[in-house]
Amino acid sequence: MAIKATQIKNMIYGIRGLNVMLDRELAVLYGVEIKRLNESVKRNIKRFPPEFMFQLTAEEWSNLRSQIAAFSKDTRKYKPYAFTEHGILMLSSVLNSDKAIDVNIQIMKIFIHMRQYVLSQSATNEQIAELRKLLMLYIEKNDKRVNDIIVVLNNLIEQPKKTKSIGFYQEE
Repeated sequence: MAIKATQIKNMIYGIRGLNVMLDRELAVLYGVEIKRLNESVKRNIKRFPPEFMFQLTAEEWSNLRSQIAAFSKDTRKYKPYAFTEHGILMLSSVLNSDKAIDVNIQIMKIFIHMRQYVLSQSATNEQIAELRKLLMLYIEKNDKRVNDIIVVLNNLIEQPKKTKSIGFYQEE
């Protein structure tokens, strides 16, 4: 069964400033029980330093559950584990099945695609910042001209010209 890229992207969450996937969803992708996945990790815990894997805090888990409907029915007794890109890479060596290898390759391609997208966007953000600077300079240089026009218009509105009367009209 081929997994769609959008399915995998929807399983990646931003937690603690990192892109991570949760044990529950990785277990589904790998076709194993959550319990078996976590047992494999615990047997090989030296392969999973904190920058590869961490357990969510109660607050993080609560926030995630309130944001994502699929997690609201999750009745686990423990808080889930979150795996970073490197932790997911390590999982393929721990699980060591053909399916785990295939799924990991797909997940890594998604992470690479996401990283390339972010890098391409930073150039765009720099261009926007440069345009903003140019616009501010233009406004600064032309502000006096605009201000002069406004002053003249205000003077015209405040001091209407007196007109001479024509004809037989006489002032009293």
